Amino acid sequence: MRMPAKPPLEGLKKSLDKKRAQPAGRLPRDGFIRETFSLPREQARAKAREWLERWPKQAYWTEVERWAERPGGQIEFTMRRLPNAD
Repeated sequence: MRMPAKPPLEGLKKSLDKKRAQPAGRLPRDGFIRETFSLPREQARAKAREWLERWPKQAYWTEVERWAERPGGQIEFTMRRLPNAD
């Protein structure tokens, strides 16, 4: 009995290369831009305020998506926003 030929992997390779070439902070399925930070508490507050001032919540749906306190007083958090205010 003859074994079927292996499918070509070129399409998969192109798809993976395209995914890897995208900016790390963007998840295309929901359209939000995300950026993760790990900063001391006061600097984390300042960074979150900076994002909220630069991209107002009402226009960009800006928010702290998740946060956690790490050893040494570091705060790790992810900010998310829409790419534009349309």
